[in-house]
Amino acid sequence: MLIGLTGTPGTGKTSASKLLEKRRQWKVIHLNDLIKKEHLYTEVDEKRDSVIADMELIQSRLPELIDEMEKESENKMVILESHLSHYITDIVIVLRAYPPELKKRLEKRGYSEEKVNENAEAESIDLILAEAFEWCDKVFEVNTTGRTAEETTGDVEKIIDYLLSGKEEGLKEYSPGSLDWIDSVP
Repeated sequence: MLIGLTGTPGTGKTSASKLLEKRRQWKVIHLNDLIKKEHLYTEVDEKRDSVIADMELIQSRLPELIDEMEKESENKMVILESHLSHYITDIVIVLRAYPPELKKRLEKRGYSEEKVNENAEAESIDLILAEAFEWCDKVFEVNTTGRTAEETTGDVEKIIDYLLSGKEEGLKEYSPGSLDWIDSVP
């Protein structure tokens, strides 16, 4: 099973996915690292200090990589971690954070003021959540505001465990749309 773990930068995707690798031995593809390592991008955006992903190259590379990972492991769980994973997976967990808190997290990372504000604004208008609805069959939402990586990872584990068991009715608390931060960023 392939599940996307997505969200605006700074919402906790990498921290949660690393804990999932340790605690559950689930295979994780850190897509942003893969894009850079295998040059799966079309250009470098100097202004934003990022690369422009080549989604066609990514989609042609992933099936082989996922197949390799599934053969290495008894359990067939693969998590695709990236702010882009909702463009690729049918099932996605969107991590969210209150924009003022998100700003603080990104500032600690040393992001430029422009990049901090751009990401906080994207979070306040539910950009990734809206895109996930457009691209994915199943969408779940986890609020990471004021929570530890362990707490967030526990929620992600719960969602995945319920999905694996086929008991999605137990996931109502993760139904998207409960977070409204439109007024949080001027």
